[in-house]
Amino acid sequence: MTPLNLPSYAVRVRQNNGRNTIFDPLRRRYVALTPEEWVRQHFINFLIAYKHYPASLLANELQLKVGSKSMRADTVLYDATLQPRMIIEYKAPTVAITQRVFDQIVTYNLLLHVDYLVVSNGINHYICRMDYEHQSYEFLPEIPDYQKL
Repeated sequence: MTPLNLPSYAVRVRQNNGRNTIFDPLRRRYVALTPEEWVRQHFINFLIAYKHYPASLLANELQLKVGSKSMRADTVLYDATLQPRMIIEYKAPTVAITQRVFDQIVTYNLLLHVDYLVVSNGINHYICRMDYEHQSYEFLPEIPDYQKL
């Protein structure tokens, strides 16, 4: 797989019916190893191992519904009261982070109303803090430690 701008870790990969799968500790099962999943698993490991995010407050593939349309947020971080705090959207390393990607995560945020939006393709990572009072946002230079959220 493509080298990423994230720390490496002891990835658990295996074959299932001729397809490569990777272990997802949040879903507690092996899932198809796609380029986007490669980014997701590395990013989750980064959040847990390096930024001290509690694994118990992270969820992958959160089902959302807007009218009759169903969508899935890639990863959502909750606070201790189980209120959503952060949405994370992943793309494959070959996919550029464009306005369309931000539009996608903003659509999810219409439902979840979180404090932080993160987009990553494993090479480039963007995080912004929402300011609902002033109807604005601020891009941060790096992903904050969990204690600083």
